[in-house]
Parts: sequence; structure tokens; C-alpha cells
Amino acid sequence: MKYTYLLINFLTIFFPVVLSFDKRVQFYKSWKFIWPGMAITGVLFLFWDVLFTIKGIWSFNPKYITGVAFMQLPLEEILFFLTVPFACIFIYACLNYYVKWHMSIRLTRIISNLLLILSLFILILYYDRSYALITFGLLFVIILYLQFMEKAEWLGRFYLAYAVSLIPFYIVNGILTALPVVIYDDMQNLRFRVGTIPFEDHFYSMALLVMNIAFFEYFKRRSAK
Repeated sequence: MKYTYLLINFLTIFFPVVLSFDKRVQFYKSWKFIWPGMAITGVLFLFWDVLFTIKGIWSFNPKYITGVAFMQLPLEEILFFLTVPFACIFIYACLNYYVKWHMSIRLTRIISNLLLILSLFILILYYDRSYALITFGLLFVIILYLQFMEKAEWLGRFYLAYAVSLIPFYIVNGILTALPVVIYDDMQNLRFRVGTIPFEDHFYSMALLVMNIAFFEYFKRRSAK
């Protein structure tokens, strides 16, 4: 069905938008802090997406998209960089409100170090595979900056939110890669999949989300001054 990817985008954002008006979390009051970071992060990831599409690192199955495209990107793929970050920042905000447990600084640093080691390992062994190279190169820089330079106190809460976001991630990406809506050139990735989902997708998503939340936290702090 040509509206499959569009429908996935709609369902991804529908409940977060509706539940934004919950009287306790009141997420709608934070919307103004989301848009600037989403725009900045979106420009970076869309640039990357356009290049990968042009180079054939991934492509889109015409059976499941409307055919409306900008710079060779389907409209649905562009919307993906709005709907997914919005939904995940919503998860992050809800966990901050309802879950009082905070990950310790030590545990946060351990997770960050493991991500840095994994990224460095893959960059050394698979430097010739574009998807792996860009994904883990970007993740390495972001985590290194946030953990050791910015010393972001919210990073532990992000890791918790990311773990929860894996539930909708496996549903959405599972559909996108099983049909498939998105088709990957396995010569440019690790050729290892969790079900039908390329291993890199997990960390592509992490890089996308942590950038959005970093900007979300930055604009919240700036408005409080």
C-alpha cells in the first residue's frame, strides 16, 4: 500500500501528541523547546540521508511510499525525522516525571565508555563501510562530548529513555525493514541484523535522539535564565 510509510509516521506521533495534554506531564508546554533542536538535528541527518540515498546505501520501496519526494528523499522519510524524535522526547519527559530513580554517575559513565569502545572498535574494523563509519563516527563524537566535555547530567536519564524507546523502535523499524519499506545495501553495513533490522539502525537512532534531547535540554536551560 502506497500510504504504508505515511501511516507509520502518523501512528508514531499520534499518541504522543494526544497525551501531551495530560494534566500531570503537560508536555505541550515543552513543545517550544523541541522545535529548534529538531530543526538543527534534522538538517544534519537529512543531509546525510540525501547522500546515502544518492549513493544507494539505502533506497525506498515504491510500493509503500506516495511518490512525493524532495531532493530524492520521500516525503515520509523527511517526516520520520520529526515524528520519531518528537515521540522519543515525549517518552523522555514522561520518564522524568513518573520515574524518580536516577541512574548513578558511575553507571552512566560505564555505559558511555562501552559505547565509545564499541564505536572505536567498529570504526577501526569497518572503516570501509559507509553506514557503519558515519553512524559510529558520529555517535563517538557526540557521546565523548556530552560525557566528558559537557558532563551532561541528564545523560543517564537519556539512556533510560532510549532503553524504553527500543520497544516502539522494534515495532516501527521492524515493519520498515520486514516489508521492506527501506532497502539497505549490505555492502555498506556490518551485515548483521537483529531480526530484519540492521545493527547500525540501533545506534543511528541513538545518535539522532541524543542530539535532539541535548538541544531540548539546552533550550530549556536557556529559557530558565
